[in-house]
Amino acid sequence: MGHTLTEKILADHAGLEEVHPGQFVDVAVDLVLSNDITAPLAIREFEKLGVERVFDPARVVIVADHFVPNKDIPSAQQSLVIRQFAHAQKLVHYYDVGRMGIEHVLLPEQGLVVPGDVVVGADSHTCTYGALGAFATGMGSTDIAVAMATGRVWMRVPETMRIVYHGQLQPWVGGKDLILHTIGQIGVDGARYKAIEFGGPVVAALPMAGRFTMANMAIEAGAKAGLFPVDQTTLAYLGGRAARPYRVYEPDADATYQQVIEIEVSHLEPQVAFPHLPANTRPVTQVVEVPVDQVVIGSCTNGWLEDLRVAAEVLRGRSVHRDVRCIIIPGSPQVYLDALREGLLEVFIEAGAAVSTPTCGPCLGGHMGVLAAGERAVSTTNRNFRGRMGHPDSEVYLAGPAVAAASAVAGRIIHPSELE
Repeated sequence: MGHTLTEKILADHAGLEEVHPGQFVDVAVDLVLSNDITAPLAIREFEKLGVERVFDPARVVIVADHFVPNKDIPSAQQSLVIRQFAHAQKLVHYYDVGRMGIEHVLLPEQGLVVPGDVVVGADSHTCTYGALGAFATGMGSTDIAVAMATGRVWMRVPETMRIVYHGQLQPWVGGKDLILHTIGQIGVDGARYKAIEFGGPVVAALPMAGRFTMANMAIEAGAKAGLFPVDQTTLAYLGGRAARPYRVYEPDADATYQQVIEIEVSHLEPQVAFPHLPANTRPVTQVVEVPVDQVVIGSCTNGWLEDLRVAAEVLRGRSVHRDVRCIIIPGSPQVYLDALREGLLEVFIEAGAAVSTPTCGPCLGGHMGVLAAGERAVSTTNRNFRGRMGHPDSEVYLAGPAVAAASAVAGRIIHPSELE
């Protein structure tokens, strides 16, 4: 009997010939991640263990990205804790203001995650790295403390669900629309504690930015991880970027999947997720007169250079509606610099948008775009739970960069083609 991509990776990292769904395994990890919100908790637990040093200062990564540049005294104190720990432990990969980006954009960009890795992070969207053919998952800060100390974690081997996409994408439709449509079909618990393998001809033609977005939002369907096969697009992305050697795993042709879902996307429109769940999706043409106060384009889902290019294509030569605040957040310093060199930032600023240094900021209602009571936002972020971006009586609508940019111009949620 064959094995899935997840089963093969976990078996090797557990030192076993094979593993099966439901089995508990002790797994060696390649990378341990935390940020300015979760790392202080992990550090506190790490210190309780009585261990003096992390298992490998080159394999423990801390990124200050949620409340930075610090928005207040408590966030400054949080940053001080992680800064002092990183310096004391001589962490090779500690990213502070000026060098930091949104963690799930930064780590792949810096080549820190490679195919075949097992990555654990004290952030639920750690599953982003599955786009590179790695098994990556979020864990609580206590588990991360143990991983920092030992380089190992225990977990139950998940069942695997395979989702196959067929057809050809229409203009303005991308990875964000695919994953929103999928979550709308299976629900926010449709893949609970399962690994998702994404595949099919549509996935094979998808650029890395779209794959990262889909893997990132696997957690919004309840998944433990979301993985893509490694192909020429993956290898091209890794070229000159991978920080260490890697092994490419492939699922067996006779692998056993808990479920296989086939989705035809040739007629798929850009999607919009209404409040207050990512599964509350509908095609943008079914959105009727929903005015917006704010638009956010960026985050670990759509803060990649390709996403900013899409937004710039919509905004070029146009102006943000006078009643809308449009905030653009590149995912990393390199994305910011590349966008600057391509003239994208000029397009955004001339259109009347504000361009931020890389930060998670408004995604979690932290800063740089918190919503007041009664306000609506269209956001390319990954969650629209009640109160996620500010006041509990605000509303967040999730969409891709094309719909978000078009909505910023129109002052209401629209299909980009309505601007033509």
